[in-house]
Amino acid sequence: MKVLVVESPAKAKTINKYLGKDYEVLASFGHIRDLPAKDGSVDPDADFRMIWTLEDRGSKRVSDIARAIKGAEKLILATDPDREGEAISWHVLEALREKRVLKDLPVERVTFNAITKDAVQTALRNPRQIDQALVDAYLARRALDYLVGFTLSPVLWRKLPGARSAGRVQSVALRLVCDRELEIETFKPREYWSLIATLATKDGGVFDARLVGADGKKITRLDIGNGKDAEAFKKDLELATFSVANIEAKPAKRHPYPPFTTSTLQQEASRKLGLAPAQTMRIAQRLYEGVDIGGETAGIITYMRTDGVDMAPEAVQAARRVIGKEYGDRYVPGAPRKYTTKAKNAQEAHEAVRPTDMGRLPKQIAKYLEPEQARLYDLIWTRTIASQMESAELERTTADITAQVGPRKLDMRATGQVIKFDGFLTLYNESKDDEADEDEGRLPPMKAGDPLERRRIAATQHFTEPPPRYSEASLVKRMEELGIGRPSTYAAVLQTLRDREYVKIEKKRLVPEDKGRIVTAFLESFFRRYVEYDFTADLEEQLDRVSNNEIDWKQVMREFWQHFSAAIGETKELRTTEVLDALNELLGPHIFPDKGDGSNPRTCPTCGTGQLSLKLGKFGSFIGCSNYPECKFTRQLAATGVDGDGEGSSENGGQPGVKVLGQDPDTSFEVTLRDGRFGPFVQLGEGEKPKRSSLPKGTSPSQVDLEKALKLLALPRQVAIHPESGEPILASIGRYGPYVQHGKTYANLGAGDDVLEIGANRAIDLIVTKESGGGGARRGAADPGRPLGEDPESGKPIVVKAGRFGPYVTDGETNATLPRSMAAEAATLADAVELLKARRAAGPSKKPARGRKAAAKKAPAKKAAAKAPAAKKTAAKKSTAKKAAPKKAAAKTAAAKKTAKAG
Repeated sequence: MKVLVVESPAKAKTINKYLGKDYEVLASFGHIRDLPAKDGSVDPDADFRMIWTLEDRGSKRVSDIARAIKGAEKLILATDPDREGEAISWHVLEALREKRVLKDLPVERVTFNAITKDAVQTALRNPRQIDQALVDAYLARRALDYLVGFTLSPVLWRKLPGARSAGRVQSVALRLVCDRELEIETFKPREYWSLIATLATKDGGVFDARLVGADGKKITRLDIGNGKDAEAFKKDLELATFSVANIEAKPAKRHPYPPFTTSTLQQEASRKLGLAPAQTMRIAQRLYEGVDIGGETAGIITYMRTDGVDMAPEAVQAARRVIGKEYGDRYVPGAPRKYTTKAKNAQEAHEAVRPTDMGRLPKQIAKYLEPEQARLYDLIWTRTIASQMESAELERTTADITAQVGPRKLDMRATGQVIKFDGFLTLYNESKDDEADEDEGRLPPMKAGDPLERRRIAATQHFTEPPPRYSEASLVKRMEELGIGRPSTYAAVLQTLRDREYVKIEKKRLVPEDKGRIVTAFLESFFRRYVEYDFTADLEEQLDRVSNNEIDWKQVMREFWQHFSAAIGETKELRTTEVLDALNELLGPHIFPDKGDGSNPRTCPTCGTGQLSLKLGKFGSFIGCSNYPECKFTRQLAATGVDGDGEGSSENGGQPGVKVLGQDPDTSFEVTLRDGRFGPFVQLGEGEKPKRSSLPKGTSPSQVDLEKALKLLALPRQVAIHPESGEPILASIGRYGPYVQHGKTYANLGAGDDVLEIGANRAIDLIVTKESGGGGARRGAADPGRPLGEDPESGKPIVVKAGRFGPYVTDGETNATLPRSMAAEAATLADAVELLKARRAAGPSKKPARGRKAAAKKAPAKKAAAKAPAAKKTAAKKSTAKKAAPKKAAAKTAAAKKTAKAG
């Protein structure tokens, strides 16, 4: 028997079908060890010694593998073919060595770029040892990320209340977003005019020509800068006679795009499918690990973490065969296309992301896939096939037009483009984030010397526009261009920025939050070197050299730590005033916007003599006057939606962290959004006990406007009438979150319920379920979860649910927590079956007894025996009480309360 270890149950299940009874395939469920989240896990003073601990589930996996290899012929480590996969194999091997169970057992490392029978069997015939250089590159990366995070984040906590964390790649990506926002804020629009003549040939063909020159001088896009000049040109053109000076038609070609890398896949999936990078990677993971296609389980795409654009020769030939069959021989180029990567510091030379079988047409296997899987597979298949198709053939035509008005000659130009042969464009065209379509229409037939008829002259005013905010796709593209991060990190970095509330997404664009801008300004002021684009890219290059076995990883660490620890030490003596001065300087255009009247934007609008400055308060940052406490003017930062003209400010002792949303139309009281000790809330008016309401979990303060605030303040609201009692069912928000209430029965809302939108049917269902015994007081009805299917052995329905400690799967009797690497929405029936099987095999959880329970265990056996009859009697009473009618139970409860009060 040979034992083969992979990462996931889905991958294990697919491979097990290929290998048969001579192999036992086990899953590690991702990483089994991690650095403890505490100081000292990486020790620079001990030559960067790293302390690894087995996670709870990791310990179980190692025990399973240790049991399996007893008497085994061989251990084969078959984790993913990248640094992370190499690291997982190394961790498994190190953990087994610590257990001393390997002895003389042969250990092999194999990798395959696709999970197909041929790929797996070929890999098994070509084993190798663990690549220590790749492991060293992983260790350096983990040590760097740990030291930056655990050393720099506490500095942020001390100096910037509300800041949550910093990271080696995360902070540089955040700087990109913030720098772009600063460009937009400081951008000065420039006026310019365009002059377009609509002309017609003698045969009636109509086209547009643009003014490009006058009196022998060229006119560029911005040269006509005001309406006066534009009007003068327009008058001349309205009097001019037009003729064709020259016409030139040139053939051109557009070549297909290379197949997908990780970053280009994330970019196109974002543009074409609207998927966030993290979603794209989760779906691609499932397609890679294996899906059931008509009874056959197979991986249908190659490994999705790669920056390579090449394809195996057999894959290229298969693509050419599909092109010939589906589109005709005209679309097959004379020779196969060969691509080379342009990515900076490209490494880990795997194949591009492609289908494992080109003959699996999207329309044929869509019925076997979930909708999002089918859409992503279609995108990957289309791009791959198009990459081997013939180029598109175009004809680009340029017509130079002369406009003669008296002795003056004006130059016009018209351009057109037509597709002579569509080639790869018949199948695929790459989307763009911010560029207009280059294709233009065909120009009508004309030749030099032909007269033209003037139909219309248009002078149009324009203004230059600032650069657009980054989309997730364009940010990934920019990070790749700069060499920041690696394909496997992009999705995680973007998700972290959103989770930390450093950025938000508006209209599919990344907008930095005030918190993110302040963190970036702080790092630029006091740790500038570590958020420089070149420094981060150079560090990535050094890590690549480590993976190529060119330099020692600890030498990289020593050089980095020497300067970084010194920079950290310098911040210990940093005074708050120094921090504020630096932030005021860098964030000036953002927090003190120009008023447009020439006055100093930092002059206090209340006292007129004080200077406004950024302040750091208990609940975050705000703007205050330098004459405090004599002047108590405060306002929020500009990015929260409060303007710099005083709206939302408090001139007479108002507290920072307060945003005025408007007035309640019924009471005329001010409605405000505030930061509180337990999170943001909305408040109506002032006074000793003003009406307040917390924001529902998951609702960002930036999403709350006056309308939503009034709805929250109107809680509790009646949503239904109980079908039996005729009493109202109310919805509101309490200490434990949103709930519905009928009398003294409370039921918490589920993750998908909105307290402001929940309808009568859902509310009645929650209350009736609770009154029927569905949980204790205030715990609400059980979450039904997402059905996955039936257990093939027991026939029990299996669902995935959101639990207190994370998502889990259950068949009604056994619960199994999902590993961190598996998202709830990505879990499949196959995953659930494997997880539940492992959970049942592990037996019941053993939790240490605490408090009274622990004391009871220590009690003498005689006392326990003496209490047994009483326990039985109590149990019988409880059983009888459960059978009593609900009204009778309620009456007893009321009577008991009266007795207690009387006593």
